[in-house]
Amino acid sequence: MSKLIIGMVHLKPLPGTPYYEEGSFQRTLDTAVESARALFNGGADGCLVQTVERVYRVDDESDAARTAAMALVVNAIVQAAGPGFQVGVQLMRNALRASLAVATVTGASFIRAGALVGATLTEHGLVTADPIGVIEYRHRVGARGVRVLADVDSSHFTWYGGDKPTSEVARAAVKVGADAVVLGHADERRTTKLIASVRAAVPDVPIILAGHTDHANAARLLAQADGAFVGSCLERGGFGGSVDVELVRQYVEIVRGIK
Repeated sequence: MSKLIIGMVHLKPLPGTPYYEEGSFQRTLDTAVESARALFNGGADGCLVQTVERVYRVDDESDAARTAAMALVVNAIVQAAGPGFQVGVQLMRNALRASLAVATVTGASFIRAGALVGATLTEHGLVTADPIGVIEYRHRVGARGVRVLADVDSSHFTWYGGDKPTSEVARAAVKVGADAVVLGHADERRTTKLIASVRAAVPDVPIILAGHTDHANAARLLAQADGAFVGSCLERGGFGGSVDVELVRQYVEIVRGIK
């Protein structure tokens, strides 16, 4: 089975957020579509459209203007990409209902959940999951076909309140409805150990790496995982830049060569 390569499309602050620059939205939309096309043309399997707004709410809420802007961006990407290209939605930090709503109305494939179970302490405060609320909403809006990829140990999520093994967090996330789990750290050895422990706990559930792969380590890490979110190593100038199609092609070639 081929490894899933999901490129990141990082957005500038959207309307309805504190650092939005008035008049910048069209430029943000155009850059996002350009980056998604580069990912598609370079052979990636899909993209995750993620808000990058410097400061975030910690509850499961999103300003109406922000959600509407995200829907316009995601819809434009879905329309511009070719068949089979999977588009994901992540309204940070954990606006899961709004992300599901955007995915449902635009035809996107999945959302990324920063906290589907438990809680995680962030620089913006404590993010507390509401799994029953999210899953009920998923059913209510007809989003059963929208997959939920849940972080279980990453820069977005670390279990708060006791030393709970990542394998148990993964099992809990799958139990409430996660279709795949997301994990990974800058320390490659730690990532390898996490993959092994989670694979033993939920053997049939896809494991997606939460970044930290690049052209140098992708072959090693993706030999063990099922896919990866790939960001800065595909962007011109690193994090936040436009996606470079040649960097995508090189990364895809490495991953497709994994035996």
